[in-house]
Amino acid sequence: MSKKLILAFLTLVLASLACVIENVPTIVTVEAPPPTVEKVETVFAPITGGREIPLEVGYGYGKAFYEVYFTDPFNRFAKMEEGGPDEALVAAINEARLSLDVAVYSMSLESVRDALLDAYRRGVTVRIVMESGNMERSAPQRLMNAGIEIIGDRREGLMHNKFVIIDRAEVWLGSMNLTTSGTYEENNNLVRIRSTKVAENYLAEFNEMFKDDFFGPDTLANTPNPTLTVDGVVIETYFSPDDRVGRRILELLKGAESSIYFLAFSFTTDDFAETIVSKARQGLTVAGVMDEGQFKSNTGGEFDNFKAASLSVYLDGNPSNMHHKVFIIDESIVIFGSYNFSASADTKNDENVMIVFDPDFAAQFMAEFGRVYEQSKK
Repeated sequence: MSKKLILAFLTLVLASLACVIENVPTIVTVEAPPPTVEKVETVFAPITGGREIPLEVGYGYGKAFYEVYFTDPFNRFAKMEEGGPDEALVAAINEARLSLDVAVYSMSLESVRDALLDAYRRGVTVRIVMESGNMERSAPQRLMNAGIEIIGDRREGLMHNKFVIIDRAEVWLGSMNLTTSGTYEENNNLVRIRSTKVAENYLAEFNEMFKDDFFGPDTLANTPNPTLTVDGVVIETYFSPDDRVGRRILELLKGAESSIYFLAFSFTTDDFAETIVSKARQGLTVAGVMDEGQFKSNTGGEFDNFKAASLSVYLDGNPSNMHHKVFIIDESIVIFGSYNFSASADTKNDENVMIVFDPDFAAQFMAEFGRVYEQSKK
């Protein structure tokens, strides 16, 4: 073969190879982006101090002279209607040796009913004050049939208290009615205070109702120890309507310096709301959760006013009641009890309010606020 033919052949082969190489797709290595991680911020103060009290359905914490309990209606075992804060109360009732004085708006918990019956049978003096309209329920009827005396208020206003005095040495109080729904369906708090001086306050109020038949506006401002210190913690005790509770709450709201958090079943008190909005405009942290059912049914509720002011206030996510009545001021002052933020609570109903000045106590309520806030309809 001549050199020209060989050269032509090689040229043809090289050209063919070039075409093949040119048509091979280019492979580009691209580094995959990192997975997107949603940022979760811890907004609320962690629980500090004290000890956890395990509950199957609910939350419990104790320190020094107090214990704080919260219901947990979103717990999958709540439908079993056992393992909640009522069991701690029942255990305390079972230890009673002298007396049990109970002021309760309503009662249906079989656990508490049976504990009161057992106490009565072993010789403990049991006295009960109730809202008359709820005395026909089976639990109070069973207690009365056993011989326990129950006094109804028989008034237009509500006997709306929820407290139990044991042996005149400790008090259980809060927003939790002694009912199945209050303990296992609603958001509520129940607090145990071991103090004879605090018990003396509540006993004076109880005797006004049980012995003197004074209810509502008839009651007297005669709390023996309205302000006292227990283990270094300042506690104020108020009863409505005789102690002008609203005036004291308003004073504390106006004195807030850094934050106001609240959980409100009913909120129709204008001056409370106006102060909260004013504090938010001054730069304080303000957040709250209100019960949706009450918002839809109440006249003069404050939710729309809070939203108009662009506050972080939301309706609750519980299909039952968000039944708390709580203010947390500067993460160090807690206002709680049976007192809704309404005119009726301040002027007509029998109510009780406790104010505790203690950051560790407040931390327990901040933790509960965080839970309810996260479950709300934001």
